[in-house]
Amino acid sequence: MRRISSAVHISASAEQVWAVLTDFERFHEWNPFLVEAAGRAVPGTRLSLRFRLPGGGREMVFTPTVLESEPGRLLRWRGRFGVPGVFDGVHSFELTARDGGTHVLQSERFSGLLVPFSGAVITPSEKGFQALTDALKERVESASVPARPRD
Repeated sequence: MRRISSAVHISASAEQVWAVLTDFERFHEWNPFLVEAAGRAVPGTRLSLRFRLPGGGREMVFTPTVLESEPGRLLRWRGRFGVPGVFDGVHSFELTARDGGTHVLQSERFSGLLVPFSGAVITPSEKGFQALTDALKERVESASVPARPRD
């Protein structure tokens, strides 16, 4: 088993973060890692996600199943390569109100027979996770800043 994660503090409410995080159709506008997404954050449904490895790396599409969706708190899905136990990933976004904003922890736990041989995907994904959480912070905070009055 292997786990990767990234975290960020966003100066906005968990509801504001959730709204951006679950607006899959707009991921292409801001998300450098999950560059295309479709679906709904509803347990039991499938998402269609295209991710791009950092540094202009290759892109892959996967169709994980939403396991949990608690608005403003938790989004978790599971993706698989082939049959269970070959290469499984459980991806989570945990949102926690903290210090007048929201702490976001993104993590993934990989398991299965191919995990020891998947470093070429998992290792650069760590940088992709950080790029995603940084871009989420920028997107949410720029959307929640009141417009400046015009002169």
